[in-house]
Amino acid sequence: MAHASDAIATPFSDERKKAYFNPAGKDKPMRSPVPHSALENARAYRKQRMVDYVNKYNCDAILLYDPLNTRYVFDSPNMQLWATHNPFRYALIFADGHAIDFQYHGAEFLNDGNKQINETRTATTWFYMASGGRTEERVNKWVDELVSTLRERCGGKSKLRIAVDKVEHEGAFALTERGVELINGQELTELARSIKSADELELMKWTVRVCEAGMARIWENSLPGKTEQEIWAELHYENIRSGGEWIETRLLAVGQHTNPWFAEASDVVAQHGDIIAFDTDLIGPYGYCADISRTWTIGHTPFNPAQRELYKAAIEQIEHNSSILKAGITMAEFNEKSWKIPEKYVDRRYSVALHGVGLCDEWPSVPLHPDFAGAYEMTFEKDMVICVESLIGEVGGKECVKLETQVVITENGIERQDSFPWEDV
Repeated sequence: MAHASDAIATPFSDERKKAYFNPAGKDKPMRSPVPHSALENARAYRKQRMVDYVNKYNCDAILLYDPLNTRYVFDSPNMQLWATHNPFRYALIFADGHAIDFQYHGAEFLNDGNKQINETRTATTWFYMASGGRTEERVNKWVDELVSTLRERCGGKSKLRIAVDKVEHEGAFALTERGVELINGQELTELARSIKSADELELMKWTVRVCEAGMARIWENSLPGKTEQEIWAELHYENIRSGGEWIETRLLAVGQHTNPWFAEASDVVAQHGDIIAFDTDLIGPYGYCADISRTWTIGHTPFNPAQRELYKAAIEQIEHNSSILKAGITMAEFNEKSWKIPEKYVDRRYSVALHGVGLCDEWPSVPLHPDFAGAYEMTFEKDMVICVESLIGEVGGKECVKLETQVVITENGIERQDSFPWEDV
Protein backbone atom coordinates (compact mmCIF):
# COMPACT_ATOMS: atom_id res chain seq x y z
CA MET A 1 0.00 0.00 0.00
CA ALA A 2 1.20 3.50 -0.80
CA HIS A 3 1.90 5.92 2.04
CA ALA A 4 1.66 9.68 2.47
CA SER A 5 5.43 9.93 2.16
CA ASP A 6 5.10 8.84 -1.47
CA ALA A 7 3.46 12.15 -2.41
CA ILE A 8 5.38 14.46 -4.70
CA ALA A 9 6.81 17.47 -2.82
CA THR A 10 4.31 18.50 -0.12
CA PRO A 11 0.54 18.01 -0.05
CA PHE A 12 0.14 21.70 -0.76
CA SER A 13 2.89 22.38 -3.24
CA ASP A 14 0.50 24.25 -5.56
CA GLU A 15 0.86 27.90 -4.53
CA ARG A 16 -2.36 28.85 -6.34
CA LYS A 17 -4.40 26.81 -3.91
CA LYS A 18 -2.83 28.00 -0.68
CA ALA A 19 -4.82 31.23 -0.90
CA TYR A 20 -8.06 29.29 -0.48
CA PHE A 21 -7.36 28.09 3.04
CA ASN A 22 -9.42 29.63 5.81
CA PRO A 23 -7.45 32.84 6.57
CA ALA A 24 -8.36 32.47 10.24
CA GLY A 25 -6.33 29.27 10.33
CA LYS A 26 -7.24 25.77 11.37
CA ASP A 27 -8.60 26.72 14.77
CA LYS A 28 -11.11 29.48 13.98
CA PRO A 29 -14.22 29.80 11.79
CA MET A 30 -14.45 32.17 8.86
CA ARG A 31 -16.44 35.33 9.55
CA SER A 32 -18.68 36.75 6.84
CA PRO A 33 -17.75 40.24 5.63
CA VAL A 34 -21.21 40.72 4.06
CA PRO A 35 -23.05 43.55 5.87
CA HIS A 36 -26.28 42.69 7.68
CA SER A 37 -28.09 45.20 5.46
CA ALA A 38 -27.46 42.91 2.47
CA LEU A 39 -29.18 40.06 4.29
CA GLU A 40 -32.14 42.26 5.20
CA ASN A 41 -32.42 43.49 1.62
CA ALA A 42 -32.26 39.94 0.28
CA ARG A 43 -35.02 38.84 2.67
CA ALA A 44 -37.33 41.64 1.54
CA TYR A 45 -36.58 40.96 -2.12
CA ARG A 46 -37.29 37.24 -1.79
CA LYS A 47 -40.62 37.66 -0.05
CA GLN A 48 -41.73 40.22 -2.64
CA ARG A 49 -40.73 37.86 -5.46
CA MET A 50 -43.01 35.19 -4.00
CA VAL A 51 -45.90 37.64 -3.53
CA ASP A 52 -45.48 38.84 -7.11
CA TYR A 53 -45.81 35.29 -8.40
CA VAL A 54 -48.87 34.60 -6.26
CA ASN A 55 -50.48 37.55 -8.00
CA LYS A 56 -49.13 36.64 -11.44
CA TYR A 57 -50.86 33.26 -11.20
CA ASN A 58 -54.11 34.81 -9.93
CA CYS A 59 -53.95 32.99 -6.61
CA ASP A 60 -55.35 34.12 -3.29
CA ALA A 61 -52.34 32.65 -1.48
CA ILE A 62 -49.63 30.03 -1.62
CA LEU A 63 -49.31 27.23 0.92
CA LEU A 64 -45.68 26.27 1.49
CA TYR A 65 -44.45 23.06 3.08
CA ASP A 66 -41.06 22.69 1.44
CA PRO A 67 -38.56 23.93 4.06
CA LEU A 68 -36.46 25.58 1.36
CA ASN A 69 -39.43 27.63 0.24
CA THR A 70 -40.21 28.76 3.78
CA ARG A 71 -36.51 29.58 4.12
CA TYR A 72 -36.65 31.60 0.91
CA VAL A 73 -39.64 33.67 2.01
CA PHE A 74 -38.91 34.06 5.72
CA ASP A 75 -35.24 33.22 6.25
CA SER A 76 -36.41 31.58 9.47
CA PRO A 77 -34.89 28.08 9.35
CA ASN A 78 -35.99 25.36 11.74
CA MET A 79 -34.77 21.76 11.57
CA GLN A 80 -34.82 21.91 7.79
CA LEU A 81 -33.53 18.42 7.06
CA TRP A 82 -36.00 16.90 9.50
CA ALA A 83 -38.75 18.92 7.84
CA THR A 84 -38.03 17.31 4.47
CA HIS A 85 -39.55 14.04 5.71
CA ASN A 86 -41.65 15.23 8.66
CA PRO A 87 -44.03 18.00 7.50
CA PHE A 88 -44.31 19.79 10.83
CA ARG A 89 -44.24 23.40 9.59
CA TYR A 90 -46.04 25.34 6.86
CA ALA A 91 -46.72 28.89 5.74
CA LEU A 92 -49.43 30.91 3.99
CA ILE A 93 -48.36 33.85 1.86
CA PHE A 94 -51.29 35.94 0.65
CA ALA A 95 -51.60 38.01 -2.51
CA ASP A 96 -51.59 41.18 -0.39
CA GLY A 97 -48.26 40.19 1.17
CA HIS A 98 -49.62 39.09 4.54
CA ALA A 99 -47.57 36.11 5.71
CA ILE A 100 -48.42 33.56 8.40
CA ASP A 101 -45.84 31.08 9.64
CA PHE A 102 -47.35 27.98 11.24
CA GLN A 103 -44.43 27.01 13.41
CA TYR A 104 -43.50 23.88 15.33
CA HIS A 105 -44.93 23.83 18.85
CA GLY A 106 -42.39 25.39 21.19
CA ALA A 107 -40.35 26.97 18.41
CA GLU A 108 -42.55 30.01 17.80
CA PHE A 109 -39.90 32.25 19.36
CA LEU A 110 -37.63 31.63 16.36
CA ASN A 111 -39.66 34.25 14.50
CA ASP A 112 -39.06 37.02 17.04
CA GLY A 113 -38.02 40.15 15.18
CA ASN A 114 -38.49 38.64 11.72
CA LYS A 115 -39.78 41.45 9.51
CA GLN A 116 -41.08 39.13 6.80
CA ILE A 117 -43.57 37.35 9.08
CA ASN A 118 -46.83 39.09 10.01
CA GLU A 119 -48.22 36.33 12.23
CA THR A 120 -46.88 33.24 13.93
CA ARG A 121 -49.26 30.44 14.81
CA THR A 122 -48.69 26.97 16.17
CA ALA A 123 -48.84 24.37 13.41
CA THR A 124 -51.37 21.56 13.36
CA THR A 125 -49.35 18.49 12.39
CA TRP A 126 -50.86 15.32 11.07
CA PHE A 127 -48.09 13.19 9.57
CA TYR A 128 -48.46 9.64 10.81
CA MET A 129 -45.59 9.59 13.31
CA ALA A 130 -47.24 12.47 15.16
CA SER A 131 -50.91 11.56 14.72
CA GLY A 132 -51.09 7.78 14.34
CA GLY A 133 -54.68 6.57 14.28
CA ARG A 134 -55.96 10.14 14.74
CA THR A 135 -54.69 11.32 11.36
CA GLU A 136 -58.16 11.97 9.91
CA GLU A 137 -59.13 14.00 12.97
CA ARG A 138 -55.94 16.05 12.74
CA VAL A 139 -56.36 16.62 9.00
CA ASN A 140 -59.88 17.93 9.53
CA LYS A 141 -58.67 20.32 12.22
CA TRP A 142 -55.83 21.48 9.98
CA VAL A 143 -58.01 22.08 6.92
CA ASP A 144 -60.73 23.85 8.91
CA GLU A 145 -58.12 26.26 10.28
CA LEU A 146 -56.65 26.90 6.84
CA VAL A 147 -59.93 27.44 5.02
CA SER A 148 -61.23 29.70 7.79
CA THR A 149 -58.04 31.76 7.65
CA LEU A 150 -58.14 31.97 3.86
CA ARG A 151 -61.76 33.16 3.81
CA GLU A 152 -61.15 35.66 6.58
CA ARG A 153 -58.16 37.18 4.76
CA CYS A 154 -59.88 37.05 1.36
CA GLY A 155 -63.09 38.87 2.28
CA GLY A 156 -65.24 35.80 2.77
CA LYS A 157 -64.75 34.44 -0.76
CA SER A 158 -66.48 31.11 -1.27
CA LYS A 159 -64.25 30.09 -4.19
CA LEU A 160 -60.59 30.10 -3.26
CA ARG A 161 -57.61 29.45 -5.50
CA ILE A 162 -54.26 28.68 -3.90
CA ALA A 163 -50.91 27.36 -5.02
CA VAL A 164 -49.37 24.49 -3.03
CA ASP A 165 -45.74 23.48 -3.32
CA LYS A 166 -46.18 20.05 -1.72
CA VAL A 167 -48.58 18.46 0.71
CA GLU A 168 -49.49 14.90 1.73
CA HIS A 169 -52.41 13.50 -0.28
CA GLU A 170 -54.84 13.62 2.65
CA GLY A 171 -54.35 17.36 2.87
CA ALA A 172 -54.87 17.92 -0.85
CA PHE A 173 -58.09 15.87 -0.78
CA ALA A 174 -59.37 17.76 2.26
CA LEU A 175 -58.76 21.15 0.63
CA THR A 176 -60.44 20.23 -2.65
CA GLU A 177 -63.40 18.70 -0.80
CA ARG A 178 -63.94 22.12 0.75
CA GLY A 179 -63.98 23.78 -2.65
CA VAL A 180 -60.42 25.13 -2.70
CA GLU A 181 -58.84 25.08 -6.16
CA LEU A 182 -55.23 23.92 -6.02
CA ILE A 183 -52.52 24.68 -8.57
CA ASN A 184 -48.93 23.50 -8.76
CA GLY A 185 -46.98 25.79 -6.45
CA GLN A 186 -43.62 24.33 -7.44
CA GLU A 187 -43.83 26.27 -10.69
CA LEU A 188 -44.33 29.53 -8.80
CA THR A 189 -41.58 28.91 -6.27
CA GLU A 190 -38.97 27.73 -8.77
CA LEU A 191 -39.57 30.70 -11.06
CA ALA A 192 -39.59 33.16 -8.17
CA ARG A 193 -36.30 31.81 -6.84
CA SER A 194 -34.56 31.75 -10.23
CA ILE A 195 -33.59 35.45 -10.44
CA LYS A 196 -31.18 36.62 -7.76
CA SER A 197 -30.85 40.13 -6.43
CA ALA A 198 -27.47 41.84 -6.10
CA ASP A 199 -27.62 41.21 -2.35
CA GLU A 200 -28.34 37.53 -2.87
CA LEU A 201 -25.35 37.25 -5.17
CA GLU A 202 -23.13 38.73 -2.44
CA LEU A 203 -24.45 36.19 0.06
CA MET A 204 -23.85 33.39 -2.42
CA LYS A 205 -20.28 34.54 -3.02
CA TRP A 206 -19.58 34.11 0.67
CA THR A 207 -20.99 30.58 0.70
CA VAL A 208 -18.72 29.79 -2.25
CA ARG A 209 -15.73 31.22 -0.35
CA VAL A 210 -16.46 28.99 2.65
CA CYS A 211 -16.91 26.03 0.33
CA GLU A 212 -13.57 26.68 -1.33
CA ALA A 213 -11.86 26.79 2.07
CA GLY A 214 -13.33 23.33 2.62
CA MET A 215 -12.07 22.27 -0.80
CA ALA A 216 -8.60 23.44 0.22
CA ARG A 217 -8.82 21.08 3.19
CA ILE A 218 -9.81 18.27 0.82
CA TRP A 219 -6.76 19.09 -1.29
CA GLU A 220 -4.48 19.05 1.75
CA ASN A 221 -5.87 15.69 2.84
CA SER A 222 -5.88 13.98 -0.57
CA LEU A 223 -3.23 11.55 0.61
CA PRO A 224 -2.63 7.81 0.27
CA GLY A 225 -3.96 5.76 3.16
CA LYS A 226 -6.94 8.01 3.91
CA THR A 227 -10.46 6.77 3.28
CA GLU A 228 -12.96 8.64 1.12
CA GLN A 229 -14.99 9.38 4.26
CA GLU A 230 -12.00 10.86 6.09
CA ILE A 231 -11.28 13.20 3.20
CA TRP A 232 -14.95 14.10 2.69
CA ALA A 233 -15.29 15.05 6.37
CA GLU A 234 -12.92 18.00 5.81
CA LEU A 235 -15.53 19.81 3.73
CA HIS A 236 -18.22 19.31 6.39
CA TYR A 237 -15.88 20.56 9.11
CA GLU A 238 -15.08 23.85 7.39
CA ASN A 239 -18.70 24.43 6.40
CA ILE A 240 -20.29 23.80 9.79
CA ARG A 241 -17.79 25.77 11.86
CA SER A 242 -18.13 28.75 9.50
CA GLY A 243 -21.91 29.00 9.73
CA GLY A 244 -22.89 26.54 7.00
CA GLU A 245 -25.71 24.08 7.39
CA TRP A 246 -25.41 20.72 5.61
CA ILE A 247 -24.24 18.91 2.49
CA GLU A 248 -26.91 17.42 0.27
CA THR A 249 -24.96 14.43 -1.08
CA ARG A 250 -21.91 12.28 -0.32
CA LEU A 251 -20.28 12.45 -3.73
CA LEU A 252 -16.56 11.93 -3.26
CA ALA A 253 -14.80 8.92 -4.75
CA VAL A 254 -11.28 7.79 -5.56
CA GLY A 255 -9.72 5.53 -8.17
CA GLN A 256 -11.98 2.88 -9.67
CA HIS A 257 -14.78 4.03 -7.35
CA THR A 258 -15.18 7.09 -9.63
CA ASN A 259 -16.33 4.92 -12.57
CA PRO A 260 -19.27 4.81 -12.87
CA TRP A 261 -19.99 8.11 -11.11
CA PHE A 262 -22.47 8.58 -8.23
CA ALA A 263 -20.82 6.18 -5.78
CA GLU A 264 -21.03 7.73 -2.31
CA ALA A 265 -18.08 8.36 -0.01
CA SER A 266 -17.15 5.11 1.70
CA ASP A 267 -14.33 3.35 3.52
CA VAL A 268 -12.44 2.83 0.24
CA VAL A 269 -8.80 3.68 0.91
CA ALA A 270 -7.08 6.17 -1.40
CA GLN A 271 -4.04 4.94 -3.30
CA HIS A 272 -1.10 6.97 -4.55
CA GLY A 273 -1.86 8.46 -7.98
CA ASP A 274 -5.58 7.66 -7.95
CA ILE A 275 -8.06 10.18 -9.32
CA ILE A 276 -10.08 11.84 -6.55
CA ALA A 277 -13.30 13.50 -7.71
CA PHE A 278 -16.04 15.22 -5.71
CA ASP A 279 -19.19 17.33 -6.00
CA THR A 280 -19.68 19.66 -3.04
CA ASP A 281 -23.51 20.16 -3.04
CA LEU A 282 -22.85 22.30 0.03
CA ILE A 283 -25.54 24.31 1.80
CA GLY A 284 -23.45 26.96 3.42
CA PRO A 285 -23.84 30.25 5.31
CA TYR A 286 -27.19 32.02 4.78
CA GLY A 287 -28.61 28.72 3.47
CA TYR A 288 -27.21 29.15 -0.04
CA CYS A 289 -25.74 26.35 -2.12
CA ALA A 290 -22.20 26.07 -3.47
CA ASP A 291 -22.34 23.29 -6.05
CA ILE A 292 -18.79 22.88 -7.31
CA SER A 293 -16.86 19.85 -8.58
CA ARG A 294 -13.15 19.25 -8.89
CA THR A 295 -10.82 16.37 -9.74
CA TRP A 296 -7.14 15.89 -8.98
CA THR A 297 -4.92 13.02 -7.85
CA ILE A 298 -4.14 11.40 -4.53
CA GLY A 299 -0.66 12.49 -3.48
CA HIS A 300 -0.85 15.36 -6.02
CA THR A 301 1.00 13.40 -8.66
CA PRO A 302 0.96 14.56 -12.28
CA PHE A 303 -1.89 13.06 -14.29
CA ASN A 304 -0.98 9.91 -16.18
CA PRO A 305 -1.81 9.95 -19.93
CA ALA A 306 -5.27 8.40 -19.49
CA GLN A 307 -6.19 10.79 -16.67
CA ARG A 308 -4.90 13.77 -18.65
CA GLU A 309 -7.03 12.88 -21.66
CA LEU A 310 -10.17 12.69 -19.52
CA TYR A 311 -9.39 15.95 -17.76
CA LYS A 312 -8.72 17.83 -20.99
CA ALA A 313 -12.08 16.73 -22.37
CA ALA A 314 -13.86 17.82 -19.18
CA ILE A 315 -12.23 21.26 -19.21
CA GLU A 316 -13.12 21.64 -22.88
CA GLN A 317 -16.78 20.86 -22.14
CA ILE A 318 -16.92 23.30 -19.19
CA GLU A 319 -15.23 26.14 -21.07
CA HIS A 320 -17.21 25.65 -24.29
CA ASN A 321 -20.61 25.46 -22.61
CA SER A 322 -19.82 28.40 -20.31
CA SER A 323 -18.89 30.53 -23.32
CA ILE A 324 -22.36 30.11 -24.85
CA LEU A 325 -24.36 31.33 -21.88
CA LYS A 326 -25.83 34.82 -21.76
CA ALA A 327 -29.16 36.49 -21.09
CA GLY A 328 -31.67 35.91 -23.88
CA ILE A 329 -30.40 32.55 -25.15
CA THR A 330 -32.99 29.77 -25.13
CA MET A 331 -32.43 26.24 -23.92
CA ALA A 332 -32.81 25.01 -27.51
CA GLU A 333 -30.20 27.50 -28.75
CA PHE A 334 -27.83 26.41 -26.02
CA ASN A 335 -28.30 22.77 -26.94
CA GLU A 336 -27.61 23.46 -30.62
CA LYS A 337 -24.34 25.22 -29.81
CA SER A 338 -23.28 23.04 -26.88
CA TRP A 339 -20.19 20.82 -26.73
CA LYS A 340 -20.89 17.50 -28.41
CA ILE A 341 -19.66 14.58 -26.37
CA PRO A 342 -17.34 12.20 -28.21
CA GLU A 343 -18.99 8.83 -28.73
CA LYS A 344 -16.62 6.99 -26.40
CA TYR A 345 -17.77 9.15 -23.46
CA VAL A 346 -21.51 9.13 -24.16
CA ASP A 347 -22.39 6.15 -21.95
CA ARG A 348 -20.73 7.79 -18.93
CA ARG A 349 -22.17 11.26 -19.58
CA TYR A 350 -23.60 13.34 -16.76
CA SER A 351 -27.35 13.64 -16.18
CA VAL A 352 -27.46 17.34 -17.21
CA ALA A 353 -25.36 19.94 -19.00
CA LEU A 354 -26.48 22.79 -16.73
CA HIS A 355 -28.82 23.48 -13.84
CA GLY A 356 -29.90 26.41 -11.72
CA VAL A 357 -28.74 26.89 -8.15
CA GLY A 358 -29.76 29.05 -5.19
CA LEU A 359 -30.83 27.59 -1.86
CA CYS A 360 -30.23 24.21 -3.51
CA ASP A 361 -30.08 22.84 -7.05
CA GLU A 362 -32.97 24.64 -8.75
CA TRP A 363 -34.80 25.20 -12.03
CA PRO A 364 -33.84 25.07 -14.85
CA SER A 365 -32.43 21.64 -15.60
CA VAL A 366 -30.85 21.50 -19.05
CA PRO A 367 -30.27 18.06 -20.61
CA LEU A 368 -27.18 17.12 -22.55
CA HIS A 369 -27.58 16.92 -26.32
CA PRO A 370 -28.15 13.10 -26.43
CA ASP A 371 -31.08 13.56 -24.05
CA PHE A 372 -32.51 16.82 -25.34
CA ALA A 373 -35.64 15.37 -26.93
CA GLY A 374 -37.40 15.53 -23.55
CA ALA A 375 -36.43 19.12 -22.75
CA TYR A 376 -38.85 21.97 -22.02
CA GLU A 377 -38.78 25.56 -23.23
CA MET A 378 -37.07 28.32 -21.29
CA THR A 379 -34.90 31.39 -21.82
CA PHE A 380 -31.89 32.28 -19.68
CA GLU A 381 -32.25 35.59 -17.89
CA LYS A 382 -29.87 38.03 -16.29
CA ASP A 383 -28.98 37.20 -12.68
CA MET A 384 -29.80 33.52 -12.91
CA VAL A 385 -27.10 31.45 -11.22
CA ILE A 386 -26.20 28.33 -13.19
CA CYS A 387 -23.94 25.33 -12.61
CA VAL A 388 -22.07 24.11 -15.69
CA GLU A 389 -21.35 20.37 -15.45
CA SER A 390 -18.97 17.82 -16.92
CA LEU A 391 -18.45 14.12 -16.31
CA ILE A 392 -15.99 12.33 -18.57
CA GLY A 393 -15.19 8.64 -18.51
CA GLU A 394 -15.50 5.44 -20.52
CA VAL A 395 -17.28 2.18 -19.92
CA GLY A 396 -14.49 -0.24 -19.08
CA GLY A 397 -12.13 2.61 -18.17
CA LYS A 398 -10.59 2.89 -14.71
CA GLU A 399 -11.68 6.40 -13.68
CA CYS A 400 -13.96 9.35 -14.37
CA VAL A 401 -13.30 13.09 -14.13
CA LYS A 402 -15.99 15.31 -12.60
CA LEU A 403 -15.85 19.11 -12.97
CA GLU A 404 -18.40 21.84 -12.29
CA THR A 405 -18.39 25.62 -12.04
CA GLN A 406 -21.04 28.03 -10.71
CA VAL A 407 -21.75 31.15 -12.78
CA VAL A 408 -24.02 34.20 -12.89
CA ILE A 409 -25.76 35.00 -16.18
CA THR A 410 -25.10 38.52 -17.46
CA GLU A 411 -26.26 40.42 -20.54
CA ASN A 412 -23.06 39.53 -22.40
CA GLY A 413 -21.96 36.24 -20.90
CA ILE A 414 -21.18 34.89 -17.45
CA GLU A 415 -19.32 35.76 -14.27
CA ARG A 416 -17.93 32.84 -12.30
CA GLN A 417 -18.66 32.65 -8.59
CA ASP A 418 -16.01 30.01 -7.89
CA SER A 419 -12.33 30.37 -8.72
CA PHE A 420 -10.60 27.39 -7.11
CA PRO A 421 -7.91 26.55 -9.67
CA TRP A 422 -8.26 23.86 -12.29
CA GLU A 423 -5.38 21.39 -12.60
CA ASP A 424 -2.56 21.88 -15.09
CA VAL A 425 -2.81 19.52 -18.05
